[in-house]
Amino acid sequence: MEVFQTSNHILMVRPANFGFNEETAESNAFQTNDTSKSVTEIKKAAVAEFDAFVRQLKDAGVHVIVAEDSASPVKTDAIFPNNWVSFHQDGTIITYPMYAPVRRLERQESIINLIKSEFVTDQWVHLETAESENRFLEGTGSMIFDRQNKIVYACLSPRTDERILDRFCQVTDFKKIVFSATDGQGKEIYHTNVMMALGESFCVICLDTIPDISERELIVATLTDTQKEIVEISMHQMMHFAGNMLQVRNDAGERYLVMSEQACKSLSDHQIAQIKKHCKILTVPIYTIEKYGGGSVRCMMAEVFCQRKMEHAI
Repeated sequence: MEVFQTSNHILMVRPANFGFNEETAESNAFQTNDTSKSVTEIKKAAVAEFDAFVRQLKDAGVHVIVAEDSASPVKTDAIFPNNWVSFHQDGTIITYPMYAPVRRLERQESIINLIKSEFVTDQWVHLETAESENRFLEGTGSMIFDRQNKIVYACLSPRTDERILDRFCQVTDFKKIVFSATDGQGKEIYHTNVMMALGESFCVICLDTIPDISERELIVATLTDTQKEIVEISMHQMMHFAGNMLQVRNDAGERYLVMSEQACKSLSDHQIAQIKKHCKILTVPIYTIEKYGGGSVRCMMAEVFCQRKMEHAI
């Protein structure tokens, strides 16, 4: 069976109560609690950005499954489903342990059932039991997958525990590459997907975040060995979400690197040219979501690699 790095099926969760989350802000340097707008104004702007994002993906020919967040209980970060669930090509569903107690409410069986109704699923692995050990692994926020080479890249942090990463590797037969990463202020980077995005034939990465030279050299060597062109970004670009991107494909097989407008504006002409050698670029304006949520486009998209039932029947 051909193993795919990109998917044309994307799960997104339309928020009911988007807003600033104080529980996550301590470890997320990307969040800003700007009180100049009301809670209602922030929520309304975020929903508008979400709906426009979905339209852009659909217009590009990407299949988007939209799940509606429930109004109660309040889940300010429900718009970021990639942290609590992943859907794999062999039909495996994995749910993950979340650092912030309020975010654990996002694991909704109704959303899992929405995917099960349309896709062939085989087993459901519950890694969230590690919350009782106070250990966390926040899905494709914590981990960057090279699915074709069965490698997982992860920068360790309070939200990315190596012991739980080992459990993930046992389940999936992936090999881990772990490292430490810090931002310009020396603060631990909370999620790997803010400093690294891996496509089929390229990798956008902020190598300056990795202080250990041997760890940095291992990552560069592994990317080179697996024939990924390195598109290096700066700390400044990373803080504008230039690492939080996702390559997707449409029904016709065309590839897009999805990024926010803010991220795209931070890139140089040379970096954009590097990316365009590999795929098209799709940019979306999500300034409200980035500002208050501290996450960008990659966090909003949970790829579904399970086989669609109509395809399975053919």
